[in-house]
Amino acid sequence: MADRDPVPLPAEVRAKLAELELELSEGDITQKGYEKKRSKLIGAFFPPAPGMDPPMGQERRTPVTPSSSSRYHRRRSSGSRDERYRSDVHTEAVQAALAKHKERKMAVPMPSKRRSLVVQTSMDAYTPPDTSSGSEGEGQGDGDEEGGGDGEEEDGGGGGGTSSSREGSISMDHWISRAIHGTSSTTTTTSSTASSSSSSTRSGGSGAAGGRLADVLAQHVHISAHHHLRHHHRHHHHKTENHSAPPDVTGYTNNTANATTTDGIQVERAPGAGTAAQRQAPKYGNAELMETGDGVPVSSRVSAKIQQLVNTLKRPKRPPLREFFVDDFEELLEVQQPDPNQPKAEGAQMVAMQGEQLGVVTNWPPSLEAALQRWGTISPKAPCLTTMDTNGKPLYVLTYGKLWSRSVKVAYNLLHKLGTKQEPLVRPGDRVALVFPNNDPAAFMTAFYGCLLAEVVPVPIEVPLTKKDAGSQQIGFLLGSCGVTVALTSDACHKGLPKSPTGEIPQFKGWPKVLWFVTESKHLSKPPRDWFPHIKDANQDTAYIEYKTCKDGSVLGVTVMRIAMLTHCQALTQSCSYTEAETIVNVLDFKKDVGLWHAVLTSVMNMMHVISIPYALMKVNPLSWIQKACQYKAKVACVKSRDMHWALVAHRDQRDVNLSSLRMLVVADGSNPWSISSCDAFLNVFQSKGLKPEVICPCASSPEALTVAIRRPVEEGSTPPGRGVLSMQGLSHGVIRVDSEEKLSVLTLQDVGSVMPGAMMCVVKPEGVPQLCKTDEIGELCICTVATGTSYYGLSGMTKNTFEVFPTSNNGAPISEFPFTRTGLLGFIGPAGLIFVAGKMDGLMVVGGRRHNADDIVATALAVEPMKFVYRGRIAVFSITVLHDERIVVVAEQRPDSTEEDSFQWMSRVLQAIDSIHQVGVYCLALVPSNTLPKTPLGGIHLSETKQLFLEGSLHPCNVLMCPHTCVTNLPKPRQKQPEIGPASVMVGNLVSGKRIAQASGRDLGQIEDNDQFLFLSEVLQWRAQTTPDHVLYTLLNSRGTIASSLTCVQLHKRAEKIAGMLAERGHLQDGDHVALVYPPGIDLIVAFYGCLYAGCVPITVRPPHPQNIATTLPTVKMIVEVSRSVCVMTTQLICKLLRSKEASAAVDVRTWPPVLDTDDLPKKKPPLLYKPSNPDTLAYLDFSVSTTGMLAGVKMSHTATSAFCRSIKLQCELYPSREVAICLDPYCGLGFVLWCLCSVYSGHQSILIPPSELEVNPALWLSAVSQYKVRDTFCSYSVMELCTKGLGLQTDSLKSRGLDLSRVRTCVVVAEERPRTALTQSFSKLFKDLGLHPRAVSTSFGCRVNLAICLQGTSGPDPTTVYVDMRALRHDRVRLVERGSPHSLPLMESGKILPGVRIIIANPETKGPMGESHLGEIWVHSSHNASGYFTVYGDEALQSDHFNSRLSFGDTQTIWARTGYLGFLRRTELTDASGERHDALYVVGALEEAMELRGMRYHPIDIETSVIRTHKSITECAVFTWTNLLVVVVELDGSEQEALDLVPLVTNVVLEEHYLIVGVVVVVDIGVIPINSRGEKQRMHLRDGFLADQLDPIYVAYNM
Repeated sequence: MADRDPVPLPAEVRAKLAELELELSEGDITQKGYEKKRSKLIGAFFPPAPGMDPPMGQERRTPVTPSSSSRYHRRRSSGSRDERYRSDVHTEAVQAALAKHKERKMAVPMPSKRRSLVVQTSMDAYTPPDTSSGSEGEGQGDGDEEGGGDGEEEDGGGGGGTSSSREGSISMDHWISRAIHGTSSTTTTTSSTASSSSSSTRSGGSGAAGGRLADVLAQHVHISAHHHLRHHHRHHHHKTENHSAPPDVTGYTNNTANATTTDGIQVERAPGAGTAAQRQAPKYGNAELMETGDGVPVSSRVSAKIQQLVNTLKRPKRPPLREFFVDDFEELLEVQQPDPNQPKAEGAQMVAMQGEQLGVVTNWPPSLEAALQRWGTISPKAPCLTTMDTNGKPLYVLTYGKLWSRSVKVAYNLLHKLGTKQEPLVRPGDRVALVFPNNDPAAFMTAFYGCLLAEVVPVPIEVPLTKKDAGSQQIGFLLGSCGVTVALTSDACHKGLPKSPTGEIPQFKGWPKVLWFVTESKHLSKPPRDWFPHIKDANQDTAYIEYKTCKDGSVLGVTVMRIAMLTHCQALTQSCSYTEAETIVNVLDFKKDVGLWHAVLTSVMNMMHVISIPYALMKVNPLSWIQKACQYKAKVACVKSRDMHWALVAHRDQRDVNLSSLRMLVVADGSNPWSISSCDAFLNVFQSKGLKPEVICPCASSPEALTVAIRRPVEEGSTPPGRGVLSMQGLSHGVIRVDSEEKLSVLTLQDVGSVMPGAMMCVVKPEGVPQLCKTDEIGELCICTVATGTSYYGLSGMTKNTFEVFPTSNNGAPISEFPFTRTGLLGFIGPAGLIFVAGKMDGLMVVGGRRHNADDIVATALAVEPMKFVYRGRIAVFSITVLHDERIVVVAEQRPDSTEEDSFQWMSRVLQAIDSIHQVGVYCLALVPSNTLPKTPLGGIHLSETKQLFLEGSLHPCNVLMCPHTCVTNLPKPRQKQPEIGPASVMVGNLVSGKRIAQASGRDLGQIEDNDQFLFLSEVLQWRAQTTPDHVLYTLLNSRGTIASSLTCVQLHKRAEKIAGMLAERGHLQDGDHVALVYPPGIDLIVAFYGCLYAGCVPITVRPPHPQNIATTLPTVKMIVEVSRSVCVMTTQLICKLLRSKEASAAVDVRTWPPVLDTDDLPKKKPPLLYKPSNPDTLAYLDFSVSTTGMLAGVKMSHTATSAFCRSIKLQCELYPSREVAICLDPYCGLGFVLWCLCSVYSGHQSILIPPSELEVNPALWLSAVSQYKVRDTFCSYSVMELCTKGLGLQTDSLKSRGLDLSRVRTCVVVAEERPRTALTQSFSKLFKDLGLHPRAVSTSFGCRVNLAICLQGTSGPDPTTVYVDMRALRHDRVRLVERGSPHSLPLMESGKILPGVRIIIANPETKGPMGESHLGEIWVHSSHNASGYFTVYGDEALQSDHFNSRLSFGDTQTIWARTGYLGFLRRTELTDASGERHDALYVVGALEEAMELRGMRYHPIDIETSVIRTHKSITECAVFTWTNLLVVVVELDGSEQEALDLVPLVTNVVLEEHYLIVGVVVVVDIGVIPINSRGEKQRMHLRDGFLADQLDPIYVAYNM
């Protein structure tokens, strides 16, 4: 067994170890000391692994953190830790979880980044996160508070800068190799040299943060393979039966049983970092240079990283895939089956809890206005509110007398001084906005009570700082829906609002038009003597509206009635035992929530004195609230956990603090998971300063339900507060389990007291019908009382679901006739009626059927030490839906001084911690530069805005780690191939297994005309030169659109004779010799071609090297010349010079060229005799082309095939001498060459030749020529079409005014060897429709290597049709037609009509049996113009016979077919063709050799690429390929490099959603990196070789985990 210790330890050593463990857990010894002693004890029994010093290894791998239980040691350095998020239990748990991971640690490949991206967060660009905007760093209550950008953020501990001082790239190598060493202790390979060698080489500037890992790779491959086996038993010993075998992600296997295997992969050390051998490799190197025996490239660091990734992915995922039935078409996504072992609630049904009676005290006022009037008249001098300035000095004291008189003044002015007497602007019941800054509570209070007195409804909101604040727009929508037309504000605030140049306050984004009304007394008129506000008893009218931000960012207004407001104040007074003239210190936001309820409303009811501490003062002096409580001998203080934490950080400066006057410390966010640690730590320190333990009173509240529960200040010595230590595992299933077998994953909760007086509380199931929970079940707390909100303003449907809930018991009966209000809090009622809150409904994320709380995940991320790399409190956790399940995303702000390696290491540890403690995978972890996350007005993170930015790809992270492999467990099951029906299936006539056989043919070649009696093209040319000598065959245009040169029949004949003479004289060539023609597109090429025929030689057309790019284009030329066995090269003088230039000799060996003939000066005399060919089956020419997969293939075209080909095209396009055809194609291979060089001679029509390269100078050249020569038929390539759409997109009007007219065009054919690019042809048609182009004219052709043209849309016959097929069925090689626009639909356009003399059948590529109609199979073709075979040097006979001479395995077994290598299907349409038959349409789906087999299904790269290009505006091009079963996506970025990382999650999401595939690697590159051939096809294999050889210089490479 691998998980047994190899040497049994003696008993006394074991006893000593146990003692050590105890010391560590008690905190008597540091982690470091423990490590040291332990290794000493064990060291005697284990020989150290070779090449490793054990204690070093230990230290290197363990973060040195002080033991978390030794509290007082830690106090000194607590600056670097934020207690508010830390519970000791939690940190310990996280450390333990990470330590456990460390034993089985896998090296996670770190992303590669270009240098310019790494520098992005430099120190000069750094400003600490700033919160000056508001009084409080409180966000949406989601615990996304600000950790403050000040001193307390920084390291107190020191010692942080060791590894970060070195440059990212070096330390990163060091780290990965270190991680690998950590795991290599069991292998016998020595790896100490690896780290030194890898960390000393500097990477060559390309992917800067990457390292040369090839040398580490070899050991790693074995290590990981057996390593995870060892630890797996240990980790999951209690549920082994759950694990199916891990899915094999990789193509090859390793011998995992034997730990010391050294076979598998041999590694040769590269001779040095950048030796000449590496530099010389061509840009996209040949893959063979790099592959070792089992197909794994070695000499590059990219492949090493991918190898790491593959090894990491070999570990089995946690939830095993269950077997299930895949329906024929719908691949059902895996539904998470409930785990039989999951905990279930077993308790009885809960009973609703009743709070104590709300005692009515005789002197309680009948309404708050009445209270204000009473205090304002009987004790006008009593202080109501004292505000502090930023120095902590009292700025201003508001007495009850002043508050009363000013409020009356505000009320009078609101009702009588706005608008006119007849048309007042504000009437009782109208809503007005209150816009006051956080440092002016007096002005706010005055305005608020003024509104109450005027019976106007105040809507307090935040001050909008800029025209487009993150949440300000949503607040504007709320104001609009409330019908707000007036905004009350203070003088100072009014001056500070953004102004337009004319001094007006602009309208904020999304806001209604408002009148700004300043409430300072000096601006208001005095009310007349006889005017008094109308003071009623509290009634059902709305008192105020409190805004609430939802999970999705929308803002709702919760309306609170006057009677609810009063009852709530009474309930608070009773539960907090408030008495008259008590002093209360308030640090909370007084505009809403707990701050408003205690410090503005309840305080006035009881004539209390509020000391208000603004947020700005807290930032300068975090102790200020404690000092004020001490100075004013305050009885009560209202704070948040954060304020307690800040006080802890700063308390050591303070000697004379005494908190014995406090009888109650209200903790407003006491229900958050981390508040308990703040409370404990605070008590711990301040107990010695007079703080009594029973003073701390956490409370729970929500905008809808107001105060839900609060702990009462109790007498000394009564029952201690409740603690719940709950199992996270249980919580995620919604069950309360106090003990937990895994001590790591527990959540400690404190109670928030008992139900409010006069209220009744119950717990209902969070989803579905509001049914009561069991006693041991977590649910949503619901409350029934007068003192709650009554509605969401203007939203009756949502109101019903929240404020009018009738909970039911098991039997379905409602438990009360009164409606309950949902509080939005999740929790349970514990023993003794104590209430525990475990989270918020808003922060709830349901992943794979289990519930997780965003706050808990934040707490875990923050417990990961060391915290030097990200800011406390600047962490956002949310979920996005991808592939029918929620996925967790964590976004954090990174400190500017942390290195790549540090942050990456922190990220991987956060992932491990969350995985261990919550048993849930994080889908994406992103770090953004400091201060870039959108803020709420109070400085917290604006969660929904952050999520929005993430989803639209404008978050601009500086680090991203995606883990789709670990998270996504609901993919459809990989497909197992079913054996196809073999020859035994019944064939009746033309039916195969119940379907018509998929076969079709073009029309017959028909009767012979005058020039068709010739078997050879050379004879046709001679005949034309005699009969119509002056007929023009070719016209070549230059970039200005004027005629550069032209050729008549006789000119061509004469010049060809001269070339034949030259070949005989200078070249001494024999019949049948091969000649390479290296010419630019033009007339010389045509002349040379016929010259070869006249001399009896076999021409091969070759694209000339590109003068600007000789290094990469010349080797291809050389290769074709060599492979085609050319005995001489013919070319122009210019290219001749180029071939002999210095650059050329650097690229290839010039001495090995065959003789090069320059045809610019031809001999005068003509040859003695023209060659008369005799056998039509001999070679006419060779056609060489590089396929999209990078294979160079030449095919042989005989004279028979060439003539048949020309004849077929002539019939299809109705070509006659009187016709003119415009050709804008490359004339080097395929149909392009045939149209350029051969067809005119055969059919006699005039060809207008337009070299595609000229379009780069003048994009309108081709279309202008078509219009000018009134051409009816034209041919182009996709690259030409793309040039026109991109280059002329905005010029159609100017072209039209110049008289460009395309209305005569009847066929515009794109010559292609791929699936028609429907989107491009459609946009081309739409764009040029205005110039008269008929959309029906545009079509495509289809050809391949075995037959250069199979389909071509001719002049007559039905228009090309488009069908929509289901992409999911296509992956299973099935064709299922669907409606346009249905999900997963893919448009396929017919590839033109089948040419005359061509027969097509669809066959199964594996079994070679015929397929039924509308089945996907390989297209096989039989035609007189098929090529007669491959021309190869080695003569691979098997390939030859298979591609060119195949027979069906059953059915018609006689016919000899050529296999095209393309998948497609035939479909009989409703249309009829010229002969009156029903038309058979051929649809090409894609090349077999390009298709990717992934998860048992067949994917075509273009489909994935189309999805990816759609995801973000900056992605201009995309190419995908596979590497060891990983999908690699390369995207070209058109934008700033900072956008590169935005693309990673978007690309991963879209491929998952639309294709059910997990992307393994995302590579972001510059524009133009993806290589494209002359036909505009992507060279994906070249790209793949370039990527693996590390030649792409990518901006960013992300390895998805």
